[in-house]
Amino acid sequence: MNIHRRSRSHECRNFILRMTNFSELGLPPDVLSAVEATGYGKPTPIQEQAIPRALEGRDIIGIAQTGTGKTASFTLPIISMLSQGRARARLPRSVVLAPTRELAAQVAESFKLHSSNTRLSLALLIGGVSFKEQLALIDTGVDVLVATPGRLLDHFGRGRLLLSGVQIMVVDEADRMLDMGFIPDIEKIFKLTPFTRQTLFFSATMAPEIEKITSEFLSNPVRVEVTPPATTVEKISHVVKRFAPTRKSSATKEKRAVLRAILAEVDNDVENAIIFCNRKNDVNILLNSMTKHGIDCGAIHGDLDQSVRTDTLGKFRKGLIRYLIASDVAARGLDIPRVSHVFNFDVPTRAEDYVHRTGRTGRAGRSGIAITIATRADSKPVGAIEGLVGFELPIENMENPVDQPAKSKSGGRSEIRRKSRTNASETKSPGDDAVVGRDSAKRRTSRRSVAKLEQADEEVIVGMGSHVPAFLTRSLHS
Repeated sequence: MNIHRRSRSHECRNFILRMTNFSELGLPPDVLSAVEATGYGKPTPIQEQAIPRALEGRDIIGIAQTGTGKTASFTLPIISMLSQGRARARLPRSVVLAPTRELAAQVAESFKLHSSNTRLSLALLIGGVSFKEQLALIDTGVDVLVATPGRLLDHFGRGRLLLSGVQIMVVDEADRMLDMGFIPDIEKIFKLTPFTRQTLFFSATMAPEIEKITSEFLSNPVRVEVTPPATTVEKISHVVKRFAPTRKSSATKEKRAVLRAILAEVDNDVENAIIFCNRKNDVNILLNSMTKHGIDCGAIHGDLDQSVRTDTLGKFRKGLIRYLIASDVAARGLDIPRVSHVFNFDVPTRAEDYVHRTGRTGRAGRSGIAITIATRADSKPVGAIEGLVGFELPIENMENPVDQPAKSKSGGRSEIRRKSRTNASETKSPGDDAVVGRDSAKRRTSRRSVAKLEQADEEVIVGMGSHVPAFLTRSLHS
């Protein structure tokens, strides 16, 4: 097995050396001219290996890290192979399945761009958009149908779409499809298409469970793997910014202050950036907090209306929004070339999601920076990420910004106490000396008790502040 892999790797390297530009991939002239118009240079390794095999009619399992040009690896062959022929009403000639609305819309844009010199028709079937508009496109005949699984099955269930004419089937971000629970939908869709179809699977990572799926749906597939699974782009710099929360209950609030401190530190270097949160509710909270502090940002997650999501992404691509706060709905496949930074406000709970999140930067040969905010409680997920990507993430300890105002306020109170003591000594009567002495002794005992608690543990008794009775302190540490 190892010898076979080395031999195939050697074959792939020779193949890459032979390929120097798109004209050598077997694409027709009208497609080549559209590619040249987009300003693309040389094909990427995944394109060099996948496009010729797809043009031969082979089933393909394509594995490559994000930002390496997987979308063009299937859009260009499909446009080339469907350039002859004509679509019939309700019978699409090809189907591309994508896990999210944003990724489906992006794939559709790629088809429009590369098919500008052809007469191929396209329909995008995603949720949040009127059924009526989509039905009108299907009824006129569609060469390329780009869809999310749920919306495609909705149209099929209404009897407005047939899949018996599908010649080419593509599953993009296949592992994400499986993660999101689309296995039953994918199985159903495949069973509705002809067994003679050509099938292409593309993904940044390939979970072992997918091997079983591909063995059922693909026929003698060519495996194109240009990078090891679950690796990150080499030009991305990674760092973990670790801080210590003052209390567990305030950790998330203090993390927002940490994020603002980091943004202020790297402000001059940020062109635009995506900030990832693990939960949709946290996206909303962080958006409100950032906006309150005058930071230019927008948000995207699965519960927002499609029109809002599309508008926000459009503004972000145009540079009208500098920071995009997002859930993992934006972690897969979105191609926004000039994202200079990715911030993980939350350490992802799944190590694979770190690969996809950080893959939003460092695209198209550019460099990028990935910054993750963490506490010591995040040691386990950070370790899982390091195990997956194969290297240690540099860790930089940073001060909790919340501590700074607290020290300043403490200093202010000390000054007030000093003045109070001075005034008291100036106005006291001779008979007050004994009372003052007893009060001073009590204050010293209280301060020693609190100091002892703080040295023993950061978790001082909640709600009692610095007024911990001496007897209670002794009982806790006896």
